[in-house]
This record gives sequence, C-alpha cells and structure tokens, in this order.
Amino acid sequence: MAAGALLGGGRLVLASNNRGKLVELQALFAPMGLELVRQADLGIGEAEEPFRTFVENALAKARHAARESGLPALADDAGLCVDAFGGLPGVDTAFYAMQFGFPKGDDHNVTALLQQMAGISNRRAALVSTLVALRSADDPEPLIAVGRAVGEITRAPVGEQGFGFDPVMYLPQFDCTFAQLDPAVKNAHSHRGQAARQMVQLMRERWL
Repeated sequence: MAAGALLGGGRLVLASNNRGKLVELQALFAPMGLELVRQADLGIGEAEEPFRTFVENALAKARHAARESGLPALADDAGLCVDAFGGLPGVDTAFYAMQFGFPKGDDHNVTALLQQMAGISNRRAALVSTLVALRSADDPEPLIAVGRAVGEITRAPVGEQGFGFDPVMYLPQFDCTFAQLDPAVKNAHSHRGQAARQMVQLMRERWL
C-alpha cells in the first residue's frame, strides 16, 4: 500500500511551527511520498507542553495536532542535554535563554549557554530528538523514535549552517560543528536524522 493511500492522501501534519525542523524532516520523509504540513499553516495553535520528558511532550503535541487537523500527525520534541548540568536544559531548551534574562531565540540560547559554561571543563553534551507519530488523535499505539547526537560544546560559535545549537555542537568524528556540515551530511548523522530514519522504518513496518 502506498503511503499516500493510508496517510491522509500523503499529508502528515507536523506539530511544530519551526521552519528549520520542517525543512529537515521534509527531506527525510520525502522518499515515502509524504508531505509534511506545519500546523500553523492549517491555523492550529501550539499545544501545551507541561511534561519533563521529551516523549511525553511530543505525544501531547501529536495528539493536539491530529485532533485539530483530522490528519495523521508527527511531533518532534528535542533539546540539548548537557552532562555538566545533569542533563539540562532538556525539555526547556527552547526557553533556555529566558532563564538568564535574554529574549527567546536560538542566538540568545547559544550566548546564554556559552556564558553558563565559561568555567566548565566537562563540555560533553547530546542533542536529543524524540519523534512521535499518530494515525489519529485517539491512536492507542503511537510510534516512537529517538535519536541522539553526542559531542562537545565549543567555546564559541563556529559555522553558518543549521539552526539552534548547531554552531556550538562539536562532533569529534567530523572534527567540526553541526553548523559546518553540509545539510545532507548533517541529516545523515543528526539526532533528528537518526530519529526520522527510525520513524520511517516504523511507519513502513506498522502502517503500510
């Protein structure tokens, strides 16, 4: 069965308004013939994210988007987990800068992180992505995929590609940051890329 025949004519609502996520995930799901549509483009507001784990928040976002759109839904909850901070900021990553008096935003998050880690020698951290997919808002068996990209936080931003913490996430295996990688290479190794490939496989096995 073709993906489009099962999944809303090939449309899957993405429970995110982040254009960077849309671009990355669309490229990864395109081989299945799926079109990701941002919930904002369907007039759907953001869901509440009251939980302390990525998977719980992703599930809440997916259920909200599926219920409001009537389409199958895909949600991503991702964040930075810093060893020296006991895994934080975690689910609070998007609002990290605001804890330190900065406005919300990627650049401010990077600035705040580098300031907080200025005197810390343990730079190990992981970018984590948890994807949840639902056939409908009441789907009792959500598909769940997790990807982790482990690296070290640099002392200053390096590179122009990507978004979020990409300029300060150094990957020893490539000897550069995510922001220095070609987008295709990044997608092949990023936390979101790992999770998306797992999710595509799960959809093929269980939905098609």
